[in-house]
Amino acid sequence: MTVNDIEIIRSWKDECGVFGVWNCGTGDAARLTYLALYAMQHRGQEACGIVTLDNPKQVQHAYKGLGLVGDVFNEKILANLHGDSGIGHVRYSTAGENTILNTQPLTSNLLNGPVALAHNGNIVNQDLLREALKKQGAIFQGTNDTEVFMHLIARHESNDLMTALYDAVQHCIGAYSMVVLSHDKLIAIRDPLGLRPLVLGQMLEARQSGRDNGYVIASESCAFDLIGAELIREIEPGECLQISNEGLVSKKLPKAETDKAFTKTKAQCVFEHVYFARPDSIVFGLSVYESRKNFGKALAEEDRKFIEAQIEKFDYVIPVPDSGIAAALGYSQQSGIPLEFGIIRNHYVGRTFIQPLQAIRDFGVRVKLNAQASVLNGKKIVVIDDSLVRGTTSQKIITLLRQAGAREVHFRIASPPTLSPCYYGVDTPDKEHLIAAKQSIESIQKYIGADSLKYLSIEGMFKALARRPDEFCSACFTGDYPTSLNGVRKSKKPTSLIN
Repeated sequence: MTVNDIEIIRSWKDECGVFGVWNCGTGDAARLTYLALYAMQHRGQEACGIVTLDNPKQVQHAYKGLGLVGDVFNEKILANLHGDSGIGHVRYSTAGENTILNTQPLTSNLLNGPVALAHNGNIVNQDLLREALKKQGAIFQGTNDTEVFMHLIARHESNDLMTALYDAVQHCIGAYSMVVLSHDKLIAIRDPLGLRPLVLGQMLEARQSGRDNGYVIASESCAFDLIGAELIREIEPGECLQISNEGLVSKKLPKAETDKAFTKTKAQCVFEHVYFARPDSIVFGLSVYESRKNFGKALAEEDRKFIEAQIEKFDYVIPVPDSGIAAALGYSQQSGIPLEFGIIRNHYVGRTFIQPLQAIRDFGVRVKLNAQASVLNGKKIVVIDDSLVRGTTSQKIITLLRQAGAREVHFRIASPPTLSPCYYGVDTPDKEHLIAAKQSIESIQKYIGADSLKYLSIEGMFKALARRPDEFCSACFTGDYPTSLNGVRKSKKPTSLIN
């Protein structure tokens, strides 16, 4: 049995993480990339890869594998990835199977030299584009949407990579935060709505000395902290940023022609702040930790009348580790109910483990989470989690809490009910498997076995963020998608998207 087989593993699956470094000046781009990917391992645990550029020879070196960063790479492999520049990728397969052919970065030798590409997001109309490209003779090696970008670039009439990329992405609807490495430049590009995060930084030594090199790109700023780089700014939605020895050149992307009927100008994924991003990252200009703590405060404020109406006070606020901790802290601070760690998480669950010979009740949950009877016995508790998707995990957690002696278990979710699947790079269940899409809150409460259940409202979520709702994509909560969904399922009609 693998960890992925355990029901405690989230129904929400992290997307991917990308990283790029240009001219670090030490010849050690591979190790910097390795460390950055290690910091972003939470964004994808199925596969990873690194491509470096040996600058004097203008030769790319690549190594990819299935598994975690620490398992795929070792000192010998990194020593053979020569160069001052490079890109890397950690993957969870939201589009395409988890095979070595789909592992990124993807590499190719084009007319103007070697090109490597790594992508976080999902192209909604990828099936339409693949069909059109195949009709023109394109041969695909894998099944992921990232390969579509490479074919579009390769077929462009210009030998200038920046121009080819700029034109190619205008055919693509959906989410893409990419890093592209050629023989003489690193390009970072983010879709016009900014659905997935991407940030620009610079190695501290280069920044402090005023040198125009050592620039880094990452999905999350936590990668910069580990490698000794400083966050400069976000790559703006719709920005195509070229980094070379001549400096930085920025160009603005228009929306795809087929998507211009949609008027939203920005649609950053709000679930990055709810669950995906590391709490020590700055995402969309906001501290993820502070956002989650504020979600908890907002939830407690919305729960105030319920708390005050209780004849007997609550004993503790209990977080579901680790994703519910910051929200639980905020809820505790706002409500005045003390915080206790009634659930302990085992952080050392490996990728495989031996099953017990005899069936153990709720083994899938117990291998990762354990309830503390010394804290919970006889207590009336509020349990805080970040989200509730299928309900099966919450049900098992509540069972564990009751078995540990909890007298009352009131379940609180620091985000709104999840009603719709995501098509922008997050692997979510189909709508029919989202419990809130087909059951009332009362039915869900009964199913999971809670004494009461409450979600954070959408209004409360955005008030906690202190940002306007029209800056974010919250389609998973509202069903209001910011782009066309044409091409989500393979079309039987011919397309003329590719000229």
